[in-house]
Amino acid sequence: MEPIRVLIAKPGLDGHDRGALIIAQGLRDAGMEVIYTGLRQSPQQIAQAAIQEDVDVVGLSSLSGAHKTLFPKVVEALEANDASDIPVIGGGVIPTEDIPYLEEKGVRKIFTSGTAMAETAMFIKELVHGGEATPPKRISHIGIAVQHLEEVLPFYQHTLGLPLETVETVEKEKVKVAFFPVGDTRIELLEPLDEESPIQKFIDSKGQGIHHVALDVEDIEKRIAHMKDKGIRMIHDTPQQGAHDSRIAFLHPKSGHGVLYELCEQEKERS
Repeated sequence: MEPIRVLIAKPGLDGHDRGALIIAQGLRDAGMEVIYTGLRQSPQQIAQAAIQEDVDVVGLSSLSGAHKTLFPKVVEALEANDASDIPVIGGGVIPTEDIPYLEEKGVRKIFTSGTAMAETAMFIKELVHGGEATPPKRISHIGIAVQHLEEVLPFYQHTLGLPLETVETVEKEKVKVAFFPVGDTRIELLEPLDEESPIQKFIDSKGQGIHHVALDVEDIEKRIAHMKDKGIRMIHDTPQQGAHDSRIAFLHPKSGHGVLYELCEQEKERS
């Protein structure tokens, strides 16, 4: 397989290229061919260089604050030259509030300064060769740890007015769960079955309250492998049996910035 060719460019009047050179070296270390166009390139020059060098991806770096103007102009210049099939990604000093605008204008992905080089390289490989994991479709449910279901059910049923959908026991996880639908998601109450239950240990440590956020995903094995390739620490390396005949796997909260996330593949998604 031919190595991926990436053009790294600094559009506009940005006079600092240290960050771009670090990115270029990191992508070379990941096995890619990198062409660096240098400083103070116009969007038209960048587009022409990308076409002439027959690159697979254009990576833009900006520290000047002109990214909202220059990044979309590179996308437009590629389109004007019938090269819209060359995806554009970007990074540098980009305020998070500008990311939706840039992606709306056709920049495929913005990498903020805290992004690991391995994650950037993996995204480029998936972008070029395919294999991107489908994003979670929705929040499946929010899990709440409770000591006794009977004590809290009246609040959810009568005070909040939520219908009780189902109650079941998940022996493997040592919990009894109750589900309340709210729109297209659910609240899941989790009662520990014994002192060895992970939920009992959570309550002993942090008290009753929000335990995890569950995300609906497709092809959970692929999603787990994708997470591990990104260096995400998993509590479960293989899918486990969950409630509603679902298959689940938890990410370690240290990889979720303090939040415990659950991947949840529903039975209907496997049929």
